[in-house]
Amino acid sequence: MTDKKPQKNIMKKIKISKLTVNIGAGKEQANLNKAVSVLKSITGKDPVKTITQKRIAAWGLRPGLPIGCKLTLRKKPVPELLKRLLNARDNMLSEKCFDDLGNISFGIKEHIDIPGTNYDPKIGILGLQASITLERPGFRVKKRKLHKTKLGHSHKITKKEAIDFMKENYNIQIEEEIESEED
Repeated sequence: MTDKKPQKNIMKKIKISKLTVNIGAGKEQANLNKAVSVLKSITGKDPVKTITQKRIAAWGLRPGLPIGCKLTLRKKPVPELLKRLLNARDNMLSEKCFDDLGNISFGIKEHIDIPGTNYDPKIGILGLQASITLERPGFRVKKRKLHKTKLGHSHKITKKEAIDFMKENYNIQIEEEIESEED
């Protein structure tokens, strides 16, 4: 008889679907141009400008006004950029950065904290947000054009699984939230 080792289910293997980086610049076009140049210097690709959909008179916004920029990366460039972004946060994430559906979002207060980024006095210092979407093989059933179906509960990525994935692959640490008691 042969010894059979228990095999891991390859359909449960988690991978990164995409990494989205964005900067909100407001209605000032000069700030938007700075944000575009920052994202281009960090990623090496041209970002897309985000456009307002609603009119908010108090903020001076109208439909069609560009107010930010974003960039979505998939496959090869994601792991290298993600390591740099996490390094800017000292590989520390809070539990609040993880949601119950396998998504991770965090902010970086100063873009110059990212390794390989230099300070430019013309641009100044800008903050940015990064969002990571995790998926498993078989997630296509919820996105395909014909016969879309819901994802089964056992196949969804839980918060704990997302935290374990990030700890294992990117050596992150979870910040312990210390509650201070008032006397």
